[in-house]
Amino acid sequence: MSMHVLVVEDDDRIRTVLRLALEDEGYRVAEAADTPTALELARAEPPDLMMVDLMLGEVDGYTCIREVRRISDIPIIIVSARSDTHDIVAGLEAGADDYVTKPFQVKEITARLRALRRRLRTSTDPVEPDIVLDRDPEHHLVLSTARGAAVLDGKDVPLTVTEYRLLAELAQPTGRVLSRPSLLESVWEHGYYGDERIVDVHIRRLRTKIERDPGKPQIVVTVRGMGYRLDPR
Repeated sequence: MSMHVLVVEDDDRIRTVLRLALEDEGYRVAEAADTPTALELARAEPPDLMMVDLMLGEVDGYTCIREVRRISDIPIIIVSARSDTHDIVAGLEAGADDYVTKPFQVKEITARLRALRRRLRTSTDPVEPDIVLDRDPEHHLVLSTARGAAVLDGKDVPLTVTEYRLLAELAQPTGRVLSRPSLLESVWEHGYYGDERIVDVHIRRLRTKIERDPGKPQIVVTVRGMGYRLDPR
């Protein structure tokens, strides 16, 4: 069955261009011009992927993404004319996986979606037996590569596909220092086009979910001037 993409865009022309391009790639496409319609469609028939503009009228794209994240961990790409650092970071922190600025090349959009599809297919590929990331009985954290999940105190941590892939990449093997460009290439699969801020924002989001104190991370550690390292405790 073809993958189902929900395109949330208030510009009729852009929405039509995206729909036609995605249908040519074999996707099944649903469209929404505003956030309430997008949320209604997402609940009625959950998509496999979403593309969301940030400027959507009264209820903006940030709200749309945050609301979808309450019910789903599907990959989300922002497609927006807003391109400054604040907007990119805010969109990613709302829960998006990737960010494309307008004007865009259709081939870039389809390349990003193909990378996300590969990420979905491989998100549960086993890396090695379960990796204990924190042995503290009050904060027992395990990376279960066979299940494609992080488990904290016996409960699955609600990671997105991208967050899981990022954690799993850092764990191959633990202790390696991985640069931002390296993580872009391995996790996002389009390193040349990627923005390194994407890595930093996802690391911050990951830390809020797995660290005892995200402000003083001890599991996902920053190595100044080099990148990030996973330090099981």
